[in-house]
Amino acid sequence: MTSEQSKRPLARLVPGGARAARGKLRRRLSAAVRLVAALTLAGGLYTAYAPGVGRAEETVKLSDAAANGKAIYEVSCITCHGRNAQGVENRGPSLIGVGSAAVEFQVNTGRMPLARQEAQAERKTPQFDESQAAELGAYIQELGGGPQLPSAESLDEQVKQARGSDKILAHGGELYRVNCSSCHAFSTGGGALSSGKFAPSLQHSTNRDIYAAMLTGPQNMPVFGNNQLSPDDKAAIIAYIQDLNKNEAADPGGWALGRYGPVPEGLVIFLVGIAALVFATLWIAGKS
Repeated sequence: MTSEQSKRPLARLVPGGARAARGKLRRRLSAAVRLVAALTLAGGLYTAYAPGVGRAEETVKLSDAAANGKAIYEVSCITCHGRNAQGVENRGPSLIGVGSAAVEFQVNTGRMPLARQEAQAERKTPQFDESQAAELGAYIQELGGGPQLPSAESLDEQVKQARGSDKILAHGGELYRVNCSSCHAFSTGGGALSSGKFAPSLQHSTNRDIYAAMLTGPQNMPVFGNNQLSPDDKAAIIAYIQDLNKNEAADPGGWALGRYGPVPEGLVIFLVGIAALVFATLWIAGKS
């Protein structure tokens, strides 16, 4: 009797249903092992190569200025802008990517922190000094990057040189009239917009305030990046605005009438002139 023939009687002793059950169990266990292995491999690859995964909880090394800014942020800003400046729905937007320029503008002009939601944040007395605003800006900059301001010294020097050149002042005036006067008025006095909003006056703005506003486009203002207006163009506009503001007190033309432009001037001339003519006519008629 061959070995194959000897095994056949033994195989007949095992019921066919039991053999099928064991085979099915082995297939299920094999499939489960393969699935676990595949999931483990996929998870390991994702953890190794996906951006930020596995590093989210790592402590980011901040500069000293950014660390100081984080301390201020966690006291005064986190309620509305959330942890890690990612924003809170119906309270405040994300600050990731806005850059230090936007933060310094909003904080230095007193628009932030905002006491309550309004149609527009108005300029008011700042709650933080310029160094604290710069630290807050450094923290937001290191979190997500974004536009940055030039140093105050270099910008002031550039604007000073621009104000010393009639050609650059004229160029700045042309750029201002094309890009800014429709909202801020020809006299930099500001003007009304829709839905209770307005373009603020520029008569008390610093060089860095104006530069930051052009660079970041706060609220309803469009963004004038360096592709739209170069740093030299921005300096020329600032020089024109500051030169205009400096000459406001002089008003060589006489009564400024708020410097709103030719419409109120013409209205006053018309009313005063007509009234003078009427009184002169009545006086002459009375004398005759």
